[in-house]
Amino acid sequence: MPESRAASAPARLADETSMGKTTIAASVVQKIAGIAAREIAGVYAMGGGVSRAFGAIRDRIPGGGGTSSTSGVQVEVGEKQAAVDLDIVVEYGASIADLARAVRRNVITAVERMTGLEVIEVNIAVNDIHLPSDDEDTTQPATSRVE
Repeated sequence: MPESRAASAPARLADETSMGKTTIAASVVQKIAGIAAREIAGVYAMGGGVSRAFGAIRDRIPGGGGTSSTSGVQVEVGEKQAAVDLDIVVEYGASIADLARAVRRNVITAVERMTGLEVIEVNIAVNDIHLPSDDEDTTQPATSRVE
């Protein structure tokens, strides 16, 4: 468990030297983890069905797509450690076990390298599988039965 799980503090101590200290906001860790997860082939999308639906609406609003890189990512950040929870949608045919290992490894590597925080766990919830048939456009206009 992270050493401090206070959700109210927006930034955590990442480094302190005689020259000053560096803090990293939880939202930064959240964004790094989201980008790292999406880099893995086989991850179709992030987030559960509801968050993806809201994300699709938000993306259609000008200026509303600012949080798409954090959809499906929750983090807890302490002074020296971080824990990450991911909700993902997997491409059909991908080995979920192998994909989860690759995502976990990439998220841990990215967060630890960029922040210096120790990632103690990355929990992955697979909420859906994307089928190739899901890409077909089903919004074709209906033909009229009358002239």
